[in-house]
Amino acid sequence: MGIKRLLKHKKSAGAVAILLMATIAGAALNFGVQVLLARVLDVEAFGAFSSSLAMVTLVAPLAGFGVSGYWLKLYGHEGWAAQRWLPASFRFLLMSTSLVIVAVFVWAWLGPHDDLIAMLLVLLSTVILGQLAVELSSVKYQLEGKYGGVALWQFLPHFLRFAGVAALVLALGQERFEVTYAASVFAIVAIILLVLGARQMLKFTRADFVLEGHLGVFSDTRGRDVKSPTMIEVMSGSWPFGLAGIFYLIYFQSDIILVKYLVDDVAAGIYNVAFVVMAAVYLFPSVLYQKFLLPKLHRWAYHDSGRLARIYRVGNIVMLALGVLAMLMLWLLAPPVLPWLFGGDYRDAVALVMILAVAAPFRFLASSAGAMLVTRDYIRLKVKLMGGAALVNIVLNLLMIPEYGAVGAAVATVVTEVFTAAVYIFYIRKKFFESYATEKN
Repeated sequence: MGIKRLLKHKKSAGAVAILLMATIAGAALNFGVQVLLARVLDVEAFGAFSSSLAMVTLVAPLAGFGVSGYWLKLYGHEGWAAQRWLPASFRFLLMSTSLVIVAVFVWAWLGPHDDLIAMLLVLLSTVILGQLAVELSSVKYQLEGKYGGVALWQFLPHFLRFAGVAALVLALGQERFEVTYAASVFAIVAIILLVLGARQMLKFTRADFVLEGHLGVFSDTRGRDVKSPTMIEVMSGSWPFGLAGIFYLIYFQSDIILVKYLVDDVAAGIYNVAFVVMAAVYLFPSVLYQKFLLPKLHRWAYHDSGRLARIYRVGNIVMLALGVLAMLMLWLLAPPVLPWLFGGDYRDAVALVMILAVAAPFRFLASSAGAMLVTRDYIRLKVKLMGGAALVNIVLNLLMIPEYGAVGAAVATVVTEVFTAAVYIFYIRKKFFESYATEKN
């Protein structure tokens, strides 16, 4: 038994290591492409690109609206029987994705934009397809327990974008490189990801994969008295996961958009530098909980509540300590490193990072607590809490950005992260542990 447990721990450590290496590499390449664009474009063009990408990213979770997260729950609960949900799921994916892309096109041409912003939004709308392909393919590999595949899909978009932008800059030179070229690279990469992802989904629908934690192989249910869910049932189960993603992006990424519309593209470009730094820092808890632990958490929630409770307690301590360490490192490194990387035009981003760093311990802690609220039927509670956080963030931004600019947006983000971590922990203690105590008795 001891040897088996040791091997199991080594396997888990190896999987986390692979995910972390891919995440670090992907974050470095994402950071690199932002640095490159900030260097070759003027601040206004960089701000236009950043705010357009943020806007598309904000609505991207509406495509599929939580289907990928719902699949993890379904397979954790039903095992192979969850294959019955796939036909209706794919119909819903097609419908919702089409509607979102059409909506982006309409906003591009009817919104308060100049021709450049409209073109950027149209080109970057393809990112929705690429992001959906990454999410769905990653879920397949998560369910298989093949974290090398998950790592590859986390790394690939950033590698292709960096390679494409760098190649164009080298071929054309800084003087001839335009912001629409960068958007075109992102669009081409999205189409490549869509094609690769379609191959993975074909295997998924054929049950050509191994379902970790569930014995046996898929047994075809055609001809048996097995209920096939409708698209309405898929929507009914997936919407909390989709809405959670929307609310998360509102309080994490909408600041860039609001800074653009309430201040200008230059301020949006400077704020985006600080945002990119924080996004790179937050990749670690995101990968650990959303990519590695989440399929297991769903399974333990139904079959091993004791282990789930232990993971939560240990996770809180570890995440809080790592968050404090991240904050201190940002305070130490941001002043000398940011101006050197991005150039003197982005020196004001240092102050924004120093403010946003205060949110790091709370974000890390919320990653641990929030993961518990995705299991069982707690996702609906989590959506309400995230909706409250999104509302707090928007109200604070509307009050503070007109008066304090990008600094106001940074302060609003910190307050929102504190609020989110606090309400997560409060309701975890109130709901999850009360339920756990009842089960033990």
